Amino acid sequence: MSLRQPKLLAVLATLVVALCAAALTVPGAQAAASHLPSWRLVGTSTSTHFRGLSVVNENVVWLGGYDGRILRTVNGGRSWGFSYPDGPKSALQFRDISASDRDHAVAMAAGTGSDSRLYRTSDGGRTWRLSYTNHNAAAFFDCMSFYGSMHGLVLSDPVNGRFRILATTDGGATWHVLPSGGMPRTLDGEYGFAASGECLTTRGRQAWFGSDGAAARIYHSNDGGLTWQVHGTPVQSGASAGVFGLAFNTRDLGIAVGGDFAKPAAHRAVAAFSQFQSPWRLAPNQPAGYRSGVSFVPSRSRLGMAVAVGLNGSDVTYDAGQHWTRFGKGQFDTVMCASDGSCWAAGDLGRVAVLRR
Repeated sequence: MSLRQPKLLAVLATLVVALCAAALTVPGAQAAASHLPSWRLVGTSTSTHFRGLSVVNENVVWLGGYDGRILRTVNGGRSWGFSYPDGPKSALQFRDISASDRDHAVAMAAGTGSDSRLYRTSDGGRTWRLSYTNHNAAAFFDCMSFYGSMHGLVLSDPVNGRFRILATTDGGATWHVLPSGGMPRTLDGEYGFAASGECLTTRGRQAWFGSDGAAARIYHSNDGGLTWQVHGTPVQSGASAGVFGLAFNTRDLGIAVGGDFAKPAAHRAVAAFSQFQSPWRLAPNQPAGYRSGVSFVPSRSRLGMAVAVGLNGSDVTYDAGQHWTRFGKGQFDTVMCASDGSCWAAGDLGRVAVLRR
């Protein structure tokens, strides 16, 4: 290869990025959709509060509940199997769950001290093994994300002024706390919320998580969680406000949602977006209120389609988080889309639904 060819390739790559950016910022991109999506409710025969959700495909879905219960379906929600990792009388709150298939899953319990735990199953939830128990009083597990079936991270509230990250390289069988030297110090009153399991997201060794409280910031790691950089966002912050959910379609297209869960209908500064590693900017057209979860919808024709959910409804964007349109008023806490394009949402009172497009 000649010395000129790399320069030509770099120029072409820059042009492609510019064209993609232009395509995603066309005014009125929302209007291009022929119709808005909708939710089809799926019965679970329970009133459990679900914040943990993992969608493997249109048939296999796992749910984590407040009453120590895990649900799994392998037939698209026509029937569900129940299991209790810590026993049927457990009060653990499984606020996040990550499954790689119908048999293998890791469940994260969130709570003070030893109520923050990690369990693993390899037989579809028939048996569970406790793989980690937190013993630090300051730690509180917020969310979890896997890249592939073996590598995963867990975000904990700050310990000694720094967010704590746990990591696994064997599918959740064992976990260890990563060194804190590469983590920036938090601001006084900065923490995380275990609201949807979506405050932490990964793409390969790239990882991002959002903070709440004194600041609505986004932390980014490009080495699997060893070192981090922190960036401010224009999302509102406060005692019950901040960044609750993050989604990246590529490492260059990111969406952050949040707001104030104490004011679910307030829609000022609840969503921001970043394109091609630009600074985070407020969406010109905001969702209709506080949003705790967000997920890109895999689509060959719509790179920028994503859905967000919250206490007063759901919204859809077709331009990677710039313009949002409300399409439902029902309450959900978490949403996830699988690689096959199937999307599910879950929330309080056993409320579970699948997206219709």
